[in-house]
Amino acid sequence: TLFPVKSFGEAIGRLNDSEYGLQAGVFTNSLEKALAAFEAIETGGVIINDVPTYRIDHMPYGGVKASGLSREGLRYAIEDMTEPRIMVINRLESQAVTID
Repeated sequence: TLFPVKSFGEAIGRLNDSEYGLQAGVFTNSLEKALAAFEAIETGGVIINDVPTYRIDHMPYGGVKASGLSREGLRYAIEDMTEPRIMVINRLESQAVTID
């Protein structure tokens, strides 16, 4: 959605007033404003100088607020399909056993 604003701060405020927070697109020539936008905007991602629908597979893609609490992408798909496990073997040198 596009709407007129009078300042950078007003734009951030109006954006954060939304109940949704998937991704935002910010167009600026200022690196300072790009970094400030990234820090201030309450979304799962901030795309600088491109549309908010920009996505590549290995990006963590997801939102906050009513836009969801999880992420999509290859890493997250793999994590969803696996079960992390751990095995710890704690041996004292006097109890060391050689396994062939």
